[in-house]
Amino acid sequence: MDIKDSIEDIPVQDPPSDEFSAVDLTWTKYAATEHNVDDVALIPYDRIDAFISGECSNVECPTRFHIERGRKRDKGSPREYKSDEYLVYRLYWCSFGPENYGEGGSILPSRRYRLNTRNRAARPQSMRGCNCHFAVKQLYHRPSLALIIYHERRHVNKSGVICHGPLDRDAIGPGAKKIPYVCSEIQQQTMSAHITLGILRKMLLLDVQHLEGIQRYCGSNPQVSSLASQYVQKLGMIIKRSTHELDLDDQASIRLWVEKNKKSVFFYQDSSESDPFILGIQTEWQLQQMIRFSHHGLLACDSSFGISKLKYPLYTLLAFDSRQHALPVAWVITRTITKHDVCKWMKALADRVRAVESSWRINGFIIDDPALELDPIREIFCCPILFSLWRIRRSWLRNITKKCNNIAVQREVFKRLGKVVHNIWSRIDPMAYLEEFFQDFVDQTAFMQYFKGCWVPKLEMWLSTMKSLPLASQESCGATEGYHVKLKLKIYDDSHLDALQRVDWLVHKLTTELHSSYWLDLYSDESGSFQTVKEEYILSTSWHRALHIPDDAVSFDDKEHLFAKVISQKDNTQSHIVWNPGSEFAFCDCSWSLQGNLCKHVIKVNMLCQHENYPLSMSYQSFQQILLNFWKTPVDDSLMLDQSMAWATQIQDKIERLTELMTSNNIANVANSLPLKWVSRKGRTSVGKPAEGPLALPAVPKSVLAQRKKSSNKKKTRKRKRLSRITYY
Repeated sequence: MDIKDSIEDIPVQDPPSDEFSAVDLTWTKYAATEHNVDDVALIPYDRIDAFISGECSNVECPTRFHIERGRKRDKGSPREYKSDEYLVYRLYWCSFGPENYGEGGSILPSRRYRLNTRNRAARPQSMRGCNCHFAVKQLYHRPSLALIIYHERRHVNKSGVICHGPLDRDAIGPGAKKIPYVCSEIQQQTMSAHITLGILRKMLLLDVQHLEGIQRYCGSNPQVSSLASQYVQKLGMIIKRSTHELDLDDQASIRLWVEKNKKSVFFYQDSSESDPFILGIQTEWQLQQMIRFSHHGLLACDSSFGISKLKYPLYTLLAFDSRQHALPVAWVITRTITKHDVCKWMKALADRVRAVESSWRINGFIIDDPALELDPIREIFCCPILFSLWRIRRSWLRNITKKCNNIAVQREVFKRLGKVVHNIWSRIDPMAYLEEFFQDFVDQTAFMQYFKGCWVPKLEMWLSTMKSLPLASQESCGATEGYHVKLKLKIYDDSHLDALQRVDWLVHKLTTELHSSYWLDLYSDESGSFQTVKEEYILSTSWHRALHIPDDAVSFDDKEHLFAKVISQKDNTQSHIVWNPGSEFAFCDCSWSLQGNLCKHVIKVNMLCQHENYPLSMSYQSFQQILLNFWKTPVDDSLMLDQSMAWATQIQDKIERLTELMTSNNIANVANSLPLKWVSRKGRTSVGKPAEGPLALPAVPKSVLAQRKKSSNKKKTRKRKRLSRITYY
C-alpha cells in the first residue's frame, strides 16, 4: 500500500448509513513523520458521533469509548501550520482499558487529574488493559473535516490476546456483552461457597446477599437472575473440571502453574544442582490481609507441617485477624532452611508488601522452631522475635498418650517434663533433672526410647532458645495450633495417598480448598452471611471456646493445688479434670486434649489461675526476666542505668495503654485521655526540585518578573476553565 505524506491526497469518505464503523471505511497509510506511519481516514466532522456509535456496536467486541486526552486551539493562534494541524484533538480509548485490573494485569500509575468517566465501562473491575484507541483531529485549515488516526484497531491487551467480549475465554457466560466481568469479590464468594460448603447453584442464587452483590455491579435488570445463574453455573463447571496435574512430571506441572498464576507467586526458584526448590505463594487477598492485620501487629510461623509425609515441607506465615485467629497470609514450599535461601524468599515477600504499603512494619515475629535462622527475620522485618511453645507441647503430649497406657502415668510424665521447661530461669541443671526423670519412669520403655532418640540430642538447643527469647502467650499458641489442625484435616483427607509426593497437588489444595475456607470464614464474619460458617469460625480456636465457659463451672482443689474440675456445658452431669493447673503443661482428660491438642478446659483453668495463688505463666515470667535484665545490666549510678530505666518505663506505658484499650468499653474516652502530639505542618514537595545551596541566584529584572506573573495568571485561568468542564462523580 502506498504511503501518503499529505492530507490533500487522502479522499473524504461519507458512508450513507446512520452508523458506520472502521470496516465501512477505506484506510490509508499516512506518514505524519519519518518514523510514524498510521492508518487514517477523512470523514465529515459532523459524522464523528456516527462513527463512534458504529465502533461501539462491534459484534465481536462490544464496548464504549471514552476521551482519554483532549486539546483545543484558538483560530489564528498558530502563524504557520501543516496540513494535518488540529483545531480540536481528542484521543478515544476503549473503556476496557488502558488500565488492567484482570488476572496477570498491571494498573497504570494514578493520573494527576480525574478523567471524564461518563463513557467509561460500567465497572472499574471491567478494565482489562485493552489497547484499542484512535485519535480524531478537526483539521485547522478545513474545520468541516475530521482526520481519524487509528493507532490500534484490535481489542487486545499487551500480549495480543482478546481481552473482552464474547470471544474472550474469560468472559462470564453468553451474556458477556451485558455482564463482561463480575467483580472479584462476588467470584471469590461463589467459588468459596462451592468449594467449602458444596452449595448447589439454586441454593446459592436464593441467597439474598449474593443476588444483591451481583445487582450492585450489574444493575436492576430483569435478566440479572438468569445471567447470574449462567455465571454461577460456569464457575461451578470450572471448579469441577479443575485439576492439579497439569503435566505428568511434577516439576514441569509446577512450572506451568507458576507461569499461569504469576500474580499469586512472590518467589520461585526451580531445583538445580546448585539451588534448592523454593515456591512462595501469596494471593492478592492474602496480601491485603497481611497488610491489614500484621501492620503494627504480629506475624507467626508454622514451620513443621509435612516434614515426614510431604515431598517438600510447608512453611506458613500467619497473621492474627480481628478475632485473633491465625490467618495464613503466605505459604512457602521448600526443604531448605539455610540463611542464604531464607533471605531470598523472605526479602521478596517483604518487598512485595512494602511496594503496596511503604510504611508497613510488624511489632514481632513468633517462631516455633529454634533451628530456624533468626538473622533474616531481624534484618528484613526489623522486629523482636518471640518463641512459641505450642509445637514442643503438642509433640510431647501426643507421644505420651500414644506410648503410655495408664492415664495416671501420662499426666505425671507430662507434669515432670513441664517442670524441666519451667526451671529454665533457675539454677537447676536441666540434664541433671532429666536423669532423675529417666530413673523414675524407666519402665515406660516405648516413650523413653522415643524421647531419648528424638529430643535429648536437641533439648538443650530448645531450652536455651526459650531462655534467650521472649515467650508467646497461650492465645497465640492456641491460634497457631488451630491453623495446624485445620491444615492437617484439609491436606490429609485425600484418598490418593500417592498425591502427597506431588507439589502441584499440595499447591492445588492450598489455593483452592484452604484458601476458600479462610476467605469464607472472614467474609461470613464481617458480612453477617452464612451464619453457620460464622459460628464455626468464631469457635474455631480453644481460646474462644474457653471464653464461653462460665467461671462458676470451674472449681479448684484448694488444699494442694493438684487439679481443677470443669463441668461440661453440654451435659451438666459430666466433668473434666485438669491436672497441674496454672501451667502450660497442664493435662486434661478430655478427648481433644488426649489427641495432643491445647483444649478449652486447660485454657479456662489457666485464665482463672491468674487470680489464685498459682505460679505465673511462662510468657509472663519471660517478660519479667527481660525487665530484670534491664535493671541488672548497668552499673549502679551510671548512664546505662538511666537508659535502661527509660526503656522499662516506655514499655510499661505502652502496656498500660494497650490494657486500657482492650478492657475499655468506650474507645473514645481512651482516645481523649491520650496526650496531644504537636507536629510541624508539612510543606509542599516537588519531584526533582534542586536542593537549596549556599549560592544565590542572580537578580531578575522587575520587567521580567511582571511578564512571568502575567503569563502565570493566564495559565491558571485556562486551567480553571478546563477543570470546570470535567464531571466528577
